[in-house]
Amino acid sequence: MPRRPDNPPRPVGPPPDRASLRAAAEAHIARFAATERGLAQVLERRITRWGRRAAEDGQDSTTVTETVNRIRPLAGEIAHEMVELGAVNDQAFAKSRAARLTRSGRSRRAVQAQLAAKGIAPDEATQAMEEALGDDDAARDAELAAALIFARKRRAGPFRRDTESADMPPEDEIRIYSAFARAGFSHTVAEKALSMDPEEAETRIFTLKANL
Repeated sequence: MPRRPDNPPRPVGPPPDRASLRAAAEAHIARFAATERGLAQVLERRITRWGRRAAEDGQDSTTVTETVNRIRPLAGEIAHEMVELGAVNDQAFAKSRAARLTRSGRSRRAVQAQLAAKGIAPDEATQAMEEALGDDDAARDAELAAALIFARKRRAGPFRRDTESADMPPEDEIRIYSAFARAGFSHTVAEKALSMDPEEAETRIFTLKANL
């Protein structure tokens, strides 16, 4: 859509420098929890947006590319500075996010994938999940409770409506087990969740949310 004549484009301005990127980083972490890699990506996008707007404004493309490539490393440097200052803490982020995702009905596998997408290293993710969710019996209880939350959202298993038959038609059973599998829950965990007594299911969910 062409820009309206009474709404002229904003001036492109100078390329981001260390001071402006540092200010952008501080503003971002004041509003959002972030990992070191996530913050670096935010700053990289800011640099890329400047380069795109400068090119669209008619500036020499070679010069724009050289400028972007020159300042891009600042994104990682500033993100690391925020880590050294204690403003960004990947382990604390991972622990908090693991608890929140589990409370929302995400499987351990799905939580690991989410943490990886945020730039958390596998060993840090494992450590954070063990600290947040426990290991061995505690981890299994957390996984089962997350599966129950998942089932409740789909009104499946112990959360089926009173008017519905206790036995699922084969096609519905296939569909719900497939949904659990896509969400990262094992067949064993799905089976336990779907066959659980409603009162016990609610108690397990309450316990999980009270402890995380």
